[in-house]
Amino acid sequence: MNIDIRTHIKENFKNMSLDDIKESILETISDSDEIVLPGFGVFFELLWNNSSDDEKDRVVSIIYNSLNKKSN
Repeated sequence: MNIDIRTHIKENFKNMSLDDIKESILETISDSDEIVLPGFGVFFELLWNNSSDDEKDRVVSIIYNSLNKKSN
């Protein structure tokens, strides 16, 4: 069985409201549900492909700073 994860994720979320999408993201993060991590990859791909160069630089900066945060 060959599943196109990108299409599947996009179709599942296509008609959801902004609040529904946000709630799904928050639930996934709070549940630490690793099974849905590929879906986050699809979301990230959509974000990246639809961002300006400045927005991409900001995203990379946020990721970089988050990875290199000093613990108190």
